[in-house]
Amino acid sequence: MLIVIGGLPATGKTTLSRLLAGRLGAVHVRIDTIEQAIVRSGLASQPLGPAGYAVGYALAEDHLRQGFTVIAESVNPLAVTRDAWREVGVRAGVRVAEVEVTCSDRDEHRHRVTSRSIDIPDLRLPEWSEVVGREYEPWDRDHITVDTAGRTPEAALESLLEALAREGDGPHS
Repeated sequence: MLIVIGGLPATGKTTLSRLLAGRLGAVHVRIDTIEQAIVRSGLASQPLGPAGYAVGYALAEDHLRQGFTVIAESVNPLAVTRDAWREVGVRAGVRVAEVEVTCSDRDEHRHRVTSRSIDIPDLRLPEWSEVVGREYEPWDRDHITVDTAGRTPEAALESLLEALAREGDGPHS
């Protein structure tokens, strides 16, 4: 199965993805990690454009073909990137679940943006004005939404697991 997790920075995507990967024994493919490795290699600088996503798609498909569940985590702000993740699942012949992580409490979200720590060496975290001003297209198809506002990461994980179980009875993508 491919679980695609997207959402604005500091909504809780990475925390939720890590918890989910641990619970499911899944591979966690994080685009921030890939992009920063490319930058550290000296081959490119930010913004990278599609390079990090292209590497992520290839890694995810490779892991899926080996039989692993993959959690692909990124902002995933555009329909074109969402479609590309879906195509990865189709090519690998697995079910795709799309998840948007939100934080509906604007004050809490802003606090997360301004107080979080860097967990990838040399990664520049966006400022609040960059988060709220970034291009982020609305989702145009059914997907799971997990609102992390006012919830513990564990409560958000349980909500996601319940939604994935309900969606598991639906058709394959």
